[in-house]
Amino acid sequence: MPRRPPSLGRTFAKAYQRQLKAVTGAMARAGQGAAKRVRDAAAESTRPPPGPGDWLAGIAFAAGGACRYHLFVPPPVPGRPARGLPLVVMLHGCRQTARDFAIGSRMNALARREGFLVLYPQQSALANPEGCWNWFSEQRADAEVGLVLAAIDQACLLYGADASRIAVAGLSAGAGLAARLAMRAPERVQAVMMHSGVAPGAATSARQALGAMSGRRAPVLELAADGAAMLPPLLVVQGGRDTVVRPAAGRLAAEVWARAVGAEVTDAVTQQRGKRHPMRVTDFRRGRVVEVRLVEIEALGHAWSGGSTRGSYTDPAGPDASRLFWDFARRAFAAACTPPGV
Repeated sequence: MPRRPPSLGRTFAKAYQRQLKAVTGAMARAGQGAAKRVRDAAAESTRPPPGPGDWLAGIAFAAGGACRYHLFVPPPVPGRPARGLPLVVMLHGCRQTARDFAIGSRMNALARREGFLVLYPQQSALANPEGCWNWFSEQRADAEVGLVLAAIDQACLLYGADASRIAVAGLSAGAGLAARLAMRAPERVQAVMMHSGVAPGAATSARQALGAMSGRRAPVLELAADGAAMLPPLLVVQGGRDTVVRPAAGRLAAEVWARAVGAEVTDAVTQQRGKRHPMRVTDFRRGRVVEVRLVEIEALGHAWSGGSTRGSYTDPAGPDASRLFWDFARRAFAAACTPPGV
């Protein structure tokens, strides 16, 4: 007796089961890959960067979930207080870890000399497979701002960081989140630096993000009624050979921030320190106060200027971006403590 041909329903059911098995297998493998990236990043970040000082691990919780971080505490120095030190927050770029960013930026070495704490929040691979901060997704970005603020609170509460002297810097995607944090909580931050990044409000989707990174979409700062006057001073560092975030995006960030605080542009000045790449510095002032500084480095690509080759996305031949930011932040701290009219 001839075998009865399978019905269309049974054929479809088998094909569906095969497809379902393939999809669930792919999802499981993707989940395992993400989990492995999380484990690898956590293991790699626990090893302290080279040099003296404490590399402390922590985790902060907020409405957006949890955020791992590391805090660098410089070694004690006679005559320097152990508590009440300024805090510099460093937000890494895509495909970086907190430890990698610490090594590449050389911010810890500067903290040892100058006497401040450095906080390195770590983006989770589960929140973004590439380790990027979700700077253009408003809901996710605001949640991540809350996580970073929770980590800052812990640094102040547990390790005695001075809450009145906090500066936030970021590279690439971290730069976008740094500026968003300063926009959302301007009363918490005294200075902010965007290195090779896009200002808030320039994009709300991946397609718009590409346009914003090319400088074709102007940022829109969503501020409270008195928010513009409260925005902290901004330092923008931008490479002229950056093919990821184009030079126009850096200029737009500086100009939009300056307009928001009522600062006027001044003449650009070209500076060069030793044999490092020259930089073109443009200040935007309100009265005698520098509210925005744009540092354009023509020979720089998408990399932390003046960083160490032991880290990723660095250019050791560029001006020292870490020193530029610390000098900028220190002046902002002093200005915040100066009574109006003095």
